[in-house]
Amino acid sequence: MELYYSFSALIVLSAIFSYINARFLKLPASIGIMVIALLVSLGLLATDNIFPHTFDRITRLIASVDLTEILMGAMLNFLLFAGAIHIHLEDLKEQRMPIVVFSTVSVVMSTFIVGFLVYHILPIFGMTVPFIQCLVFGALISPTDPIAVLGILKQAGVPKSLETKIAGESLFNDGMAVVIFIVMLALARGEEVNTSFSGISLLLAKEALGGIVLGLLLGFVGSQMIYRVDGYNVHVLITLAIVMGGHLAAQALHMSGPLAMVAAGLVVGNYGKNLGGVSEDERDYIDKFWELIDEILNAILFLIIGLELLLIPDLKQYAVVGMIAIVVVLLARFLSIYIPVKIIPFKNRFGRKSITILVWGGLRGGVSVALALSIDDHLHKDLFLAITYFVVLFSIIVQGLTVGKLTKKMENL
Repeated sequence: MELYYSFSALIVLSAIFSYINARFLKLPASIGIMVIALLVSLGLLATDNIFPHTFDRITRLIASVDLTEILMGAMLNFLLFAGAIHIHLEDLKEQRMPIVVFSTVSVVMSTFIVGFLVYHILPIFGMTVPFIQCLVFGALISPTDPIAVLGILKQAGVPKSLETKIAGESLFNDGMAVVIFIVMLALARGEEVNTSFSGISLLLAKEALGGIVLGLLLGFVGSQMIYRVDGYNVHVLITLAIVMGGHLAAQALHMSGPLAMVAAGLVVGNYGKNLGGVSEDERDYIDKFWELIDEILNAILFLIIGLELLLIPDLKQYAVVGMIAIVVVLLARFLSIYIPVKIIPFKNRFGRKSITILVWGGLRGGVSVALALSIDDHLHKDLFLAITYFVVLFSIIVQGLTVGKLTKKMENL
């Protein structure tokens, strides 16, 4: 019952904040909900002494939500499938080379650039942190967040080719990022890890390639089931089974659930829905159902991110470091995009405008916060969680609200 009460409270708050945003703020839905949640959090912190019971209740509610488990274990799979089912495979094929490079090479580069810079900056503020722990932060903050990217870019008016590159990168970079994070966190804990090229390659192959193969298989089997029966209600149940059963299968096989869901969503969206036996109405029902799931879970996620402020201790003492971390992450993003596009002979060359939009449109979000929450307390969890929060807030609010304006400005230059 505790889970039911927590989920009910989150749904009610999401509905109220969505109404306030739609009625008054008129911001993009996800950003508006998070901004209101932030304002509520700041208000609760300011009036803690006046309304202690209200503060305690909301704090307990947010503390009862295991963001790492809920996001990485459940919500992310639904959101990635919902995002992938609407992406055209032809668009991804056309941009496949940049997507592969940005979701692998760029993530590794960014991890080490962020880790190196943070390692040398923290001592200036009296914080001495081992290099391997700085690399843990680099790994969790480097991947662009598919939820933030897909939720915001579609309203930003970014050119189709660039939108496909950024969205495709965000969908596929989780596999590489999670493998790097797992390795760095294990090393920081002092665990035995095979860090040889063959060891890392084997881990990546099992986690990433295994997840993609599993997703392709699930998508194909689900598509055949959809083709052989009539009725949108059965079709929707099949897609739900792909996501929920696929998550359990990926966990049991120690493969990447997120990548499995991306692959499954692409197969169902580009193959399953277009088979001859599926009517236009049935396709429309599937699309509308997953759009609704996407909107509801996005609302809950960004609400939780906004209210997580209540659980971060001593956030003020990390404010300056957090602001510097924003610059560090943007610089790492720029270098990890600029260097590959200047070295690798892509089919279409990248100009200054494209690079600028790719850098600014690479948003960080709930995935980074969830990974930061999974760090052990003795590995400077409070520090890394706080600066992650600063980077994510800046990314979603500032970059998310301005990427559309930046795109229009670049087009006029």
